[in-house]
Amino acid sequence: MGICLSTHIKANIPAQTEWSSKYASKNGNHMGNSSGDGDFVLGSEPPSPPSEGEILQSSNLKNFGLSDLMMATRNFRPDSVLGEGRFSSVFKGCIDEDSFTAAKPRTGTVIAVRKLHQESFQGRGEWLAEVNYLGQFSHPHLVKLIGYCLEDEHRLLVYEFMPRGSLENHLFMRGSYFQPLTWNLRLKVALGAAKGLAFLHSAETKVIYRDFKTSNILLDSSYNAKLSDFGLAKVGPSGDKSCLSTRVSGTYGYAAPEFLATGHLTAKSVVYSFGVVLLEMLSGRRAIDMNRPSKQRRLVEWAKPHLANNRKLFRVIDTRLEGQYTMDVAHRVANLALQCISTEPKLRPTMNEIVKELEQLQDIKNVENTRSRSSIGPRQCSQSANDAGNKDGNDAYLRPSASLLHSK
Repeated sequence: MGICLSTHIKANIPAQTEWSSKYASKNGNHMGNSSGDGDFVLGSEPPSPPSEGEILQSSNLKNFGLSDLMMATRNFRPDSVLGEGRFSSVFKGCIDEDSFTAAKPRTGTVIAVRKLHQESFQGRGEWLAEVNYLGQFSHPHLVKLIGYCLEDEHRLLVYEFMPRGSLENHLFMRGSYFQPLTWNLRLKVALGAAKGLAFLHSAETKVIYRDFKTSNILLDSSYNAKLSDFGLAKVGPSGDKSCLSTRVSGTYGYAAPEFLATGHLTAKSVVYSFGVVLLEMLSGRRAIDMNRPSKQRRLVEWAKPHLANNRKLFRVIDTRLEGQYTMDVAHRVANLALQCISTEPKLRPTMNEIVKELEQLQDIKNVENTRSRSSIGPRQCSQSANDAGNKDGNDAYLRPSASLLHSK
């Protein structure tokens, strides 16, 4: 999921992507379980236990009528489109907060409506997975699924609208609509995403989120991170099992090496993906960028030697962040990323350990900010609109972006 604006990566590896947008071209190199030149399978997918009817009945979601969603999106008008892909299209709509009926623009709650293409068989499976997981869970760092619609062959999902779009946009898009995220906001987003994953990995939840990447991290008006797109999520191993054997699905550049090699999926596989995203946030570079010199195209391979060397770390850090961080904190972030992308899964930290480390870094940041404000005085102390969250003054971020659903 993820209404995402993105730039096109010219890659020599197979590319399968769900979303393109009227605001930007397609991006992403997916290893999906659909038919296509970019897909491959290892192992076998375990059977899905509950039926569609059972999942829909057990969810805590609003069952919308098709006519209500047609009215909310103005009959799915082209100018309401936020994003389009192989399996579905996403439309901006508006509903009454209390009655959930259609409302006029600017008079109700803004929503994102994902409309599945009727001929998409694989899309149905991912549609149902969204209902299954997001219909059960509620967490501040998971995108909220408000409801669904199932009428005849029409399948739709209704989500909260995320006005700041995806993390991918803010890291990699250039132009007036997307200013580069500050150091403080990057730490905030990293912590929020880590908390979302820690919740999914908890003993009560036990869900493995297979497609963790920047385009699936959405930001609300205050830059709070929320995970989206649970179409590839899996219930974690139970009993004495340590891993799942499943199809190799996800996105090139983010998938853990042991998962690619064996199809064995564990929570530590997701930790690796988190490390890649943390590295993208630290460097401002994509996980895979075939437009760069050959030795710099794969971020993990290029950055690893620099992360372990304090004297070379500056080569990795995004130059747009100059003057916004201390080297002590930067070293700790780099070390955390290095642990996460270890080739040995047992050496990677747990998501709870990652949350703890990022919280400590947030505390250090807050202390440093307090000292800075005290030293320069109240009249000189100012904060950028970017860092101020949802303050007025940065209309570029308030522009509706194709950033609430990114499906494969």
